[in-house]
Amino acid sequence: MSATSPAQESERPGRIMSGEMAEQPAMLRRVLDRGAPAIREVAAAVAARKPRFVLLTARGTSDNAALYAKYLLEIRLGLPCGLASMSTTTAYGAKPDLRDVLVVTVSQSGGSPDLVASTRAAREAGAITLAVTNNRDSPLSAVSEHHIDILAGPEKALPATKTYTASLLSLYLFVEGLAGGDGSAAEVLPERAAEILARRDEVRALAARYRFAERMVITSRGYGYPTAKEAALKLMETSYIPALSYAGADLLHGPLAMVDNISPVIAVVTDGRGGEALQPVLDRLRGRGADLFVVGPEAQVEAASAGFVLPTAGVAEELQPVLEILPLQMLAYEVTIARGQDPDAPRALAKVTETH
Repeated sequence: MSATSPAQESERPGRIMSGEMAEQPAMLRRVLDRGAPAIREVAAAVAARKPRFVLLTARGTSDNAALYAKYLLEIRLGLPCGLASMSTTTAYGAKPDLRDVLVVTVSQSGGSPDLVASTRAAREAGAITLAVTNNRDSPLSAVSEHHIDILAGPEKALPATKTYTASLLSLYLFVEGLAGGDGSAAEVLPERAAEILARRDEVRALAARYRFAERMVITSRGYGYPTAKEAALKLMETSYIPALSYAGADLLHGPLAMVDNISPVIAVVTDGRGGEALQPVLDRLRGRGADLFVVGPEAQVEAASAGFVLPTAGVAEELQPVLEILPLQMLAYEVTIARGQDPDAPRALAKVTETH
């Protein structure tokens, strides 16, 4: 077999997304080594202000990272959190009283006009504003009081991969800093991420099973729920498969009726309380004969139709989402390739989405 020429390699579908997924172990190490000190400084400055409430603002993949931060802040610190409705200020001109409120805006590019406008309005309304971006020189960073650089490096593929995991880890370190912790529990992540990404052949075999799926349902509970939402987004924007994400409890309130033995159900089973809370949902899915794909502990995978065993031993539950998304990123990539499409260039999408 002849070697692939540089020209052929440069034209290979999905090469950019593939390369950026592979960068994640090194990126996680960079955030831990270079980003953590600056994140601790920001956390200390914000903690000194004693915010009484947190509003999280984001779109797309960053919105799923913000949802993860919501779980962290509410569970770890007991701070009530909400996901902001930007149109209340950008479209309706509302002027809420945001004194002593922390407004965290998560954006890969920091360039979307509605994010910039809503953050500027929040600061004018008295909020403590924090931008979490992959661009320290972005318009969003300029209008925010504080900034965290997630240090993911340039991301050229349209589907976000490394910026998502970089955002998760940066937000974890920020919340740990607010709580007075050192974030050392995250030191295990780069090595475990490398272990997962080395199992690409395993995911490729799973992708062959699901390449003709017409619909997917993805579910989880607790810390795993943002992973379910992000996995659904990745599948939809790369392979164009309609993927519906539900918290496990919500799946039982009606949507369970659409589950059959044809459309795959992916369950993200976090090893901890979230996975325990999801167990009744898994039992109901098995009872309906669902084609159940599990990402999680070995015992849960063995009881499913198919799955991917996560190396979660010694990984705190709140850190597992950084690992859970990796096989699902690979699944979205491999399903897309198997369907003859290019995951680097989803139709009708741009890297910076300029909503107003």
